[in-house]
Amino acid sequence: MGSLDFLYVSSVCRELHWSASLVWRFSSHLSPGSLRSVGVALVKMSGTALKDLNLLAVPGLARKIENSSKGNLTKPLNEHTENLDYGQNKLPISLPCTAQSEDLGSNGVDVANSEVEYIDSENLTDLASVDGSLSTLLARLESKDWVLVCEALNNVRQISIYHKEKLLDMLDTLISLIVRSLKNPRSAVCKTAIMTSADIFKVYGDGIIDSCDPLFLYCYGKISVIFLLLVQLLLKSSQDKKFVCDAAERALVAMTTWVSPALLLPKLQPYLKHKNSRIRAKASVSFCRSVPQLGAEGMRAFGIDKLIQMAASQLSDQLPESREAARSLALELRVAFEKSQTPPAEEAEQSAPGDSWEVFCQSKLSPLNAQAILRVTSVGN
Repeated sequence: MGSLDFLYVSSVCRELHWSASLVWRFSSHLSPGSLRSVGVALVKMSGTALKDLNLLAVPGLARKIENSSKGNLTKPLNEHTENLDYGQNKLPISLPCTAQSEDLGSNGVDVANSEVEYIDSENLTDLASVDGSLSTLLARLESKDWVLVCEALNNVRQISIYHKEKLLDMLDTLISLIVRSLKNPRSAVCKTAIMTSADIFKVYGDGIIDSCDPLFLYCYGKISVIFLLLVQLLLKSSQDKKFVCDAAERALVAMTTWVSPALLLPKLQPYLKHKNSRIRAKASVSFCRSVPQLGAEGMRAFGIDKLIQMAASQLSDQLPESREAARSLALELRVAFEKSQTPPAEEAEQSAPGDSWEVFCQSKLSPLNAQAILRVTSVGN
């Protein structure tokens, strides 16, 4: 066999990704004339096969193959296989949820590069068939089709805004499914679930705490789903991509705005000692944001001594965000304490002077914590 014939067949076999040993075995059994004939046939076969692959190719196919074999195999590249991925148009996906591009989820799982539109609450319209949507709502929220899940989450938002009473009986179940969506590696699902949480807080307010207080969610044991929702929102606001993080921050603001602090603070309190420092920091910020809404009377009823102990524990936290929240809380508590120690003008002459802020801190805190609180709340600061 001539060298040109061998090179010709070798190039054809490489086109078909055959190994070098197969090339030699194939060429050693054919005469030069036969090699040319077979080579032409192989070229036609390769062209037909590649044409068929192009017809069957879907967006992201080559990418999925590459990811599945990462670290083990090398993906063969040539002008034909490259066109399998880049020669196709991406399928547009339109959801009722500002346009963002998907890439990797928070846990590194590959997600689609589809564009998803997120609609603000004030721009959501009512559903044409509320009962029809409601009948399949839970099943769609549990679906493995992420587009269907996003659609269902937005239906929850629409129904809660326009027909809030229809979701009251299933609110605890809905929140458990929202928590499931918050854990989804697809950012589109995660952010839509966060936006749903914000609307739930705004619409139902204290009702979300009341309905979720019964021990629920068998797969987690005896625990209220509100704790599971809180920890996911605190986590997403500190660890995820920026547009997801911003949405989680807005959901936490909605929570502290629409849920009364007397109900919310006991739910937030365990997270002030969470082992994850970022969750502690976000919990401190939310806690600090909620306490002033109690007012001076509410702080006294809740216990200024308890609140000052919580603030003192956060002053030594490793993250500056947590320490800054503790400083703000300590200042609020000092103002509330001094108001409680100032009697009305008509009673001022008959009442004995109350304890000073310094004496109060020293009586309720350890010497080191008292010194830290007094330092950050001194008049000069």
